[in-house]
Amino acid sequence: MNQADNHCVVLQKQGGLARLLIKNPPVNALSKRVRLGLIDGIQTALQDPSVQVVVISSDEGLFSAGADISEFASGDVEPPLPKVLALIENAEKPVIAALNGPAFGGGLELALACHYRVTFIGNKVGLPEVHLGILPGAGGTQRLPRLVGVAPALDMIVTGKPVKAEKLPGLFDHLANTRELLDDAVSSLADKILNQRETIRRTSDIPLDASAFSPDLFARYRSGIARQTRGFYAPERCIQAVEAAVELPFEQGLERENELFLECLQTPQARGQQHIFFAERAAFHVEDYDRDTPVRNIAKVGVIGAGTMGGGIAMNFANAGIPVMILELKQEALDKGLGIIRKNYEASAAKGKLSQEDVEKRMSLLSGTTSYQDLGDVDLVIEAVFEKMDIKKEVFSRLDKVCKPGTILATNTSTLDINEIASVVSRPEDVIGLHFFSPANVMKLLEVVKAENTSAEVIKTSMQLAKTINKVAVLVGVCFGFVGNRMIETYSREANRLLLEGASPEQIDKVIYEFGLPMGPFTMGDMAGLDIGYFVRQSRKPFIEHDPSYCVVADRLVEQGRVGLKAGRGAYLYEAGQRKPISDPEVMEIARSEACRLGIQQREISDQEILERCIYPLINEGALILEEGIAAKAGDIDVIYVYGYGFPAYRGGPMKYADETGLKHIYDTLCRYRDQLGAYGEAWFKPAPVLKQLAEQGKTFNS
Repeated sequence: MNQADNHCVVLQKQGGLARLLIKNPPVNALSKRVRLGLIDGIQTALQDPSVQVVVISSDEGLFSAGADISEFASGDVEPPLPKVLALIENAEKPVIAALNGPAFGGGLELALACHYRVTFIGNKVGLPEVHLGILPGAGGTQRLPRLVGVAPALDMIVTGKPVKAEKLPGLFDHLANTRELLDDAVSSLADKILNQRETIRRTSDIPLDASAFSPDLFARYRSGIARQTRGFYAPERCIQAVEAAVELPFEQGLERENELFLECLQTPQARGQQHIFFAERAAFHVEDYDRDTPVRNIAKVGVIGAGTMGGGIAMNFANAGIPVMILELKQEALDKGLGIIRKNYEASAAKGKLSQEDVEKRMSLLSGTTSYQDLGDVDLVIEAVFEKMDIKKEVFSRLDKVCKPGTILATNTSTLDINEIASVVSRPEDVIGLHFFSPANVMKLLEVVKAENTSAEVIKTSMQLAKTINKVAVLVGVCFGFVGNRMIETYSREANRLLLEGASPEQIDKVIYEFGLPMGPFTMGDMAGLDIGYFVRQSRKPFIEHDPSYCVVADRLVEQGRVGLKAGRGAYLYEAGQRKPISDPEVMEIARSEACRLGIQQREISDQEILERCIYPLINEGALILEEGIAAKAGDIDVIYVYGYGFPAYRGGPMKYADETGLKHIYDTLCRYRDQLGAYGEAWFKPAPVLKQLAEQGKTFNS
């Protein structure tokens, strides 16, 4: 065995076969050292007359996750990956990529540049660069269409979704049945290549057959993704790169790909997407525990409540193979809840996302009870009952009596004081907030809320558990609404105030939708149910009664039974069984009447003012949250808003968006509205001290 000096790439010789092993844990990123190691290893193998075949693989469970993204910012890209891949593709000895695990981004591009590819059934590959605001920049947009066809390649590149190897005919020369059989498959392919004296098959030499796809493919694809990619540059650049593969010779296609890659890389959108990528990972690393803090074993979970939220929470654990005991007070409610869960699973099976065997396996992990005594052996219990303090405290008092020592007692409250909830138990160190977002079985975000006495062990266990159930977890502190709902209150308040001042629900929703959110505040309110916000406002009267205009139109709508989609009318009207909002002039009449009563002069309001008044107070509230230590860092807030509220990832979340816009501009704009809006402005547009400080110093939230 020979080993090169570069320990990120190890050269092993076995007879006439030279194996280059990438060793750059944890994800075998193609860093500068790896790229140098690949060049050195390939050149060594090519110069060795005893080497007949080169195999590139890794000794970890992941072939490669692609580029080292941190190098994008540093600019340390020499030698560039395309240069490395050109060396591999132009090699005069056959090169086999043996994918012993997932290959993403540059990792897949590396495999595409090899002459042959081998992997195992079930392995996943993908080009997820679009999620970083860029496109594959090492030949992926030119080579993949030549191997799998234009339409499948286009979809992989534009969506960034991973695909199982067996779903991509043409990409692999051999698929082993299991990972364990991969080495045998490599040896077999190497022998075949040598025995049959096959000519080296370079991907760049494969012609693209224009007759194999519809001439209007690109136009249809653009039309199909227009709605979900609105405002986001990278998907369109991805399409243009694949078009270049069809229209240009290979080398010119590579040049066009590089132009488009650099064009994307220099945009605020790429910075925003990459910020979220790093912020999501940073959110998991918190100072509340260390490496030596133990993690409790969660072998069984209890859920209190079989309603929409409770059922969704239970599904998360069943999906992860963890048994769940669901408690309801009445058998009828329990049966209904379990029935809805089964319908959800059956719907997934009908779409081909689950097999019927998967459905039955997950349902077998769900049990129901009407007795608290049956929760005695659970390791974690999560209450998902009505959002009222006395009910929550009663539930926790009963759990304290029946749950074994060491059981984590979690509340799914979205607004209530967890310290007060913990006050009724004898073990407050075991109490934590696990705030799932609805629908809980779909939404990726989990706010992990540490109370005053929550132990480091419970915090660490909860953060680790979030990974197990495939959630993006962010640790936050206790305050009204925590981070997400506290901030969204400012956004909803301002949207409702703009209604009083003369803007329509349609105009406000349109502005926010065009900014990049999936829906505006009034559509969102109707879908969630206007009665939910009404109930919260009733409980918070002491904190908002100084402003008589506070969401007053929303209150009037609820008082008239207009609670949203479920009632067929809210801020909009809805036809039976339909979710499409229909304008209702009566809402503007209510707004005019209330404005007159409150002495508010209605006027024409620009789209720019709507955007600033909805988004900038949201940012300002985020600054206060940072100042108070409710969130540890600005990136945590951004992750919450991207994954929990649909804030466009290409803007990086509200705090990153503020950084890109300029904190001085945000500060000055808030001051302008404070001065323009009189008493209302004085009440709600006072800039946070930390925002003022950072603006004056020319700094950013993320600096």
